[in-house]
This record gives sequence, structure tokens and C-alpha cells, in this order.
Amino acid sequence: MEKILMDKGLLSQLRDMQHTVADKAHTVADKASDLVGNAMGFLGVRYKRGGNSAETGFDCSGFVRAIYEQTVGLLLPRRADQQAATTTVIDKKELQPGDLVFFNTMRRAFSHVGIYVGDGKFIHSPRSGSEVRVEDMRQTYWQRRFDGARRVTPAATAVETSTAAAK
Repeated sequence: MEKILMDKGLLSQLRDMQHTVADKAHTVADKASDLVGNAMGFLGVRYKRGGNSAETGFDCSGFVRAIYEQTVGLLLPRRADQQAATTTVIDKKELQPGDLVFFNTMRRAFSHVGIYVGDGKFIHSPRSGSEVRVEDMRQTYWQRRFDGARRVTPAATAVETSTAAAK
């Protein structure tokens, strides 16, 4: 098989593709690290319903949206349920830093969102009277309300952006 691939010049193309995939994997890992680091820089910023900046305060989805836009350059939808709908579903066991975690905190699915930081923890802007902080998803409160995990991919957000532009 290798001889056939080499004769047709496909072996070198396959190796080039493998290097490209490896390079992209490194880039994604670097972005996740940058994303979590940037998010940690907002610890202590107060909660504000409908807020989407450090100056005015953040609500949960405004926080996630701002972090992704500033760090990765991807514009996510405004609401948590919309963010869930336009990102890629992953299993909880597959969570990596930078992934989104969703919770049912208002008796409706995907009513709260945060950014997974690793080691079972996530960063979020929880509620009125509070501020951006890191919490453990293994706490009973969060375990009972966990709605799912999602991965942000450029393809998913591009579909959302082009759909919004068409309206």
C-alpha cells in the first residue's frame, strides 16, 4: 500500500496533511489556554443582568460572549440557549479548558453558561449581587442542574453568524 501511495505522490501529501492537523491541534490548545487566562483576568467583575463588558458588569452569556470575542475573535450569540444551539455537543468526559458548560438554573434548559477551566471547575458570572468567579461543577448544586457541554468551533459560529446576517 505504501508503495502505491508513494508512486502516486500521495504519501508526501498524507504526511503534509498530518503535519497540518498537528499544527492546528497546537493552535487550538494555545487558544484554550489564552481563553482561560483571559477569563481569569475578569475575576471579581460584578454581575449585571444584560451586561456584556467589564465596565458595566456581565451576565453569564455576556461574559462568555465577551471572552470568546476578545480572545478568539469568534462572535457567539447573546443568550445562553442560543450559545448551546450553535456549538458542538460533547460528552462531559471530553471537557477541555475553554469548552462551555450549561446549567438549568431558572427551570428552563440552558439558562446558565460558563467556561470550563479544567479539574472539574468553571468560571462564570453567576447572579445578581455576585461577581465573576470559579466554581466546582462537582458541587451538588451544579451537578443537579448540569445541562450539557459544548465545544465552540469556528464552523458552528460561522453558521450562526451567516444565519443572523441573512435575517
